[in-house]
Amino acid sequence: MNNVVKKVAILSMVGMMQVGLGASAIEASPLHNDSAPLQQQYDRDQGRHEENRFEHERHERERFEHERHERERVENERYENERQNMKRHFFETYSHFHERQRQATERHEKTLEEIRHDHRR
Repeated sequence: MNNVVKKVAILSMVGMMQVGLGASAIEASPLHNDSAPLQQQYDRDQGRHEENRFEHERHERERFEHERHERERVENERYENERQNMKRHFFETYSHFHERQRQATERHEKTLEEIRHDHRR
């Protein structure tokens, strides 16, 4: 009888070890995928982060565009005021006056080019 009890105890322990080994194998199995809802949640969060990043980039582009337009508007107003108020000095020849006008136009065009160049960075 003692021999039978020993055999039952040994076989029970072997059975429990097999169940434990089977359970750990199932947990490690790629087919056993309880983490799918977590992965879906992660994917949704990543999608939201991407959308937020794209929205932020779009907002930044719009802000830079607005600033560029505002700087161009201010420069155009300054140039128009300068052109309207530019008069030939009594000591100035017409050629010097036209040279001064040309320089003002070049300065204006250069400033506009700098504004556009700053925006592309």
